[in-house]
Amino acid sequence: MSGEQGKPVEILLAEDNPGDVKLTRKALERGQIANNLHVVEDGVEALGYLRQEGEHADARRPDLILLDLDMPRKDGKEVLRELRDDDDLRRIPVVVMTSSAAEEDIAKSYDLNANAYLTKPVDFDGFLDVVGRIEEFWLTVVKIPPE
Repeated sequence: MSGEQGKPVEILLAEDNPGDVKLTRKALERGQIANNLHVVEDGVEALGYLRQEGEHADARRPDLILLDLDMPRKDGKEVLRELRDDDDLRRIPVVVMTSSAAEEDIAKSYDLNANAYLTKPVDFDGFLDVVGRIEEFWLTVVKIPPE
């Protein structure tokens, strides 16, 4: 299965932990949705990708953003704030996927209009399950607004 008109779904993963990138990639490969996973390692690069700046001039607009909160240069909350203040980017669904279970981080993410907040499971099977559920819900169940 794939996105609209047979095109793969574009997913941007903003994550600085190589292990979590590998697990996310593996979980999405196991899924039923054809996708292109694009990975950026910090908040500055995430915004550059989304704004198609510099080396990301040819970047495709993501259908979904998976955003870690704890990243270098610009954290996930700063990225989320800038996304929601940008008329061209504000409609892209953002799932915060982070290791923090702190109520303050959860509340702040929703205050910044995150579409969902998930705490990363620490075990391999749990991590694969969560990413699989994200894929199933966000890429098959909900309707995502056009650009």
